[in-house]
Amino acid sequence: NIFTQQPSYFSDLDETLPTVLQVFNNILHKCGLQCEGASAEPQKLEEKVTMTPENMPLQELKDIVLYLCDTCTTLWAFLDVFPMACQTFQKHDFCYRLASFYELAIPELESVIKRRQYEDSSVCADMWRRISHSRKKMIEAFHILINQVCLQPILE
Repeated sequence: NIFTQQPSYFSDLDETLPTVLQVFNNILHKCGLQCEGASAEPQKLEEKVTMTPENMPLQELKDIVLYLCDTCTTLWAFLDVFPMACQTFQKHDFCYRLASFYELAIPELESVIKRRQYEDSSVCADMWRRISHSRKKMIEAFHILINQVCLQPILE
């Protein structure tokens, strides 16, 4: 694989992981789910977050669900084909951050998708399918991380 051919890619991955984590923070922020003090940046006074998945425009909710689905699928695919990256992910407290994101965002998004009124039921079905896929890929990525970081070292 390319990481064995070019070991400096591990440092590139290390530098890239904060950006990956920022994706999850951006989704939380757009949904008005950002925890107090979770951001290192001060919040502007006029920037009171009133947008929630419940009251955001349908297209914005769809965009968030698609973004989340793409991110989770890519993350899982990367860890699945290259589990050696898990050590680098863990240096950034990725398991904790992923679990926190999951707990804050997934139940809220699932609830809103179920409760929302749709003119076209296929939109609801598509968003439900994608949020379910995102949930599944997050759990599978978490399993890969736990297996590589915690279980494999014990077995070896």
